[in-house]
Amino acid sequence: MPTTVIPPPPAQPRLSLAPVKGRTVVDGAWWPRSWNPAAELPGLVLALSERYGRIRHIMLNIHTWDSRFRRLTVGSDVVRIGWFDTLDPALLVATTGRDDQLDLLVVPPDTAPATAERAMAAAADPANLRRAPDILTAEPTPRGATTTTGSDVYAVWDNEGGSPASGGTHLGHTPSPTGMPA
Repeated sequence: MPTTVIPPPPAQPRLSLAPVKGRTVVDGAWWPRSWNPAAELPGLVLALSERYGRIRHIMLNIHTWDSRFRRLTVGSDVVRIGWFDTLDPALLVATTGRDDQLDLLVVPPDTAPATAERAMAAAADPANLRRAPDILTAEPTPRGATTTTGSDVYAVWDNEGGSPASGGTHLGHTPSPTGMPA
């Protein structure tokens, strides 16, 4: 006789989101409590859905998580899960029902609390110009100090899509040192 297992309600995710979507390199950070996607993703999906609407697809690194599945039912919605070898382990990409993309820094579960909180705050900061893996490896920045200098701004590309996070150019154009289109 089959046994029906009713999972416990999803835990409140440790999540920090940018105040406005699309004005940062990443849209925020998520600090899961484990690498078990069945335990961690439902709470995240619910929290993201409250703010951005239905989440229809999540992409994760294939080597980071304990198990893999193709679909996750959260409430009445089914979320497709994609597992990718080339996706950075520090990044989770979610797609909403309106085809908006959310890029979240994934803070490893075993990260020290002070380090995790610092990384989550940096990921949600509209002034952040670092990509997800760089946020995790960055040294703490003293208050009031700037995180980029000079041409370093051009080393960070908006969601790897080709335009600098500073918004100064279009695809195919090389930025000049002054920040004006060449």
